[in-house]
Formats: sequence, C-alpha cells, structure tokens
Amino acid sequence: MENVHAVFNGTFDNLENIKISPLSRAYTFSDSVYEVIPFHNGKGIAFDRHIKRLQKSCNSLSISANIDLISKEIIELINKSKFKDGYVYYQVSRGVDQIRSHMFNADISTETFGYVVEHTFKAQSIKVMLCEDVRWQRCDIKSTSLLGNIMSMNNAKNSGCDEVIMHKDRVITEGGASNVFFASNDCVYTPNLSKNILPGITRELLIEKIKASGINVQEGSFKIDDLTDAKSIWLTSSTKGLAQVIEITNQETNIIVDHPLFLECEKIFKNNFLS
Repeated sequence: MENVHAVFNGTFDNLENIKISPLSRAYTFSDSVYEVIPFHNGKGIAFDRHIKRLQKSCNSLSISANIDLISKEIIELINKSKFKDGYVYYQVSRGVDQIRSHMFNADISTETFGYVVEHTFKAQSIKVMLCEDVRWQRCDIKSTSLLGNIMSMNNAKNSGCDEVIMHKDRVITEGGASNVFFASNDCVYTPNLSKNILPGITRELLIEKIKASGINVQEGSFKIDDLTDAKSIWLTSSTKGLAQVIEITNQETNIIVDHPLFLECEKIFKNNFLS
C-alpha cells in the first residue's frame, strides 16, 4: 500500500519504507500482541478500553510496553491520516533476537509498529459456517498467533462464506474475528467470557448500552443447537460493528432477517458510537 501513514519504534514514515528484522520474534514466533482501534469523525471509538486491553495483553505475555507513548502514537497516526473514519492497527512485539530461540533474553528491547487505514463502517449481512474451535487455550490474549482462526476462516471463504462461528464440543466460543450474539424470546444471548473467548470491546459496549435501554441480555454457555431456533444472529467486532447473519450454511436455522430486536440493537450501537 502506498502513502500509508505508519510508525515503527517511534519513527513515523510511509508503510512501504518500514523494514522489520527477520529475527523479530513477531516474525519467527508470533511473539507479539496487537490492537485494532477504530475511529469515527477523527476520534477513537472506546479508545481507552482498547489501550487498556493492549496493556493487559502485554502483561499476559510479560512484554514491556510504554502505553502512554503508544497512545500518543496512535492518536498521531489518526491525525496524520486526516481520514474521517478508519482504524489503526498497532502491534507490540517482544523484540528482535540475535538468533532464533524459543527462550528469550530478559533485556530484549520491545518492538512497536502501527499503521492507519481508511475504513467505512457499513451495515453487513453475512453467511457463516460452523466449525470446531481448534485454537490454543488462551484466546483471551489478543496475540498475533492466529493460525487456527486463519485456517477456519479460509475454509469458510472457500465454501462461499464470510465468517465462521466456532465451537468446542458444540459449545459456542466466538467467530473467527468477532464475538457471537443471538436473539430469541425477546432476549439477547452471548457466550460468557472465558480463556476461549477474546473480550471484544464492541461486545462490551453493546452489552452495556442495550442493557441500559432495557433489553434483557443473558451471558452464559450456549450450544450450537441453540442457534437453530434463534430469530436473529449477529457478530460484533471493531471493524464490522454489528454484522447480521443471514445464513448458517451447514446448519438449519429459523433466522428472521432484520428481526426487530437486531435492528434495535444496531440502532443503539450506531446512535452511541457512529453518530
């Protein structure tokens, strides 16, 4: 991509000019964490929550990070871009090894990298497929190690789908790059947080706002069979917002497209964060 504003270890430049060492542990081991910070009208959406999650991810992997400096760099990327809407991708790696080794030196210097992309938050209707969750046991950490997600999502793509809903022994976990919601009997349901589920910021915001509006929300353990009778299913993420599922290709459903409860949740989200 040409003329994309980026920052690497504190130095701002065009993305195409940035060079990263092949011995970066982000490259050799996916020993890094990341955050995707959306912005609307030039202002970060839930900025502080994204920064807090990035700090938590770093702490979980014992990666040192100057969060105050990172926050300033993200804001500067947004300002430099002059985009109305978009997102910043920001990654924090443990650093560069002298030689590839599973064991890292305690004095290794943290490596940081980010760039900004223009993005329009449009309503989406998507087709998904169900798949077994084959990922590691710490999906609550926003790590760049995402091969399980990648394999599942590309299998879905090759089957004509846009996303996946993953499950462990038929218990719903999350989407390939999203959290899962469904509605039935005037109630909104979503899997409760665990080490198998990333604590999505959009998920968190939506739950708070729709609860405040009087909509009943239940967090718990749900099986893929519960999706059969759901009247509405949607996925949430920082770049998707709320994406309505119109079909699960490998399971029968009773989905009502544009169900009133989904439309109400979508309206609440847009009014609070995209107006």
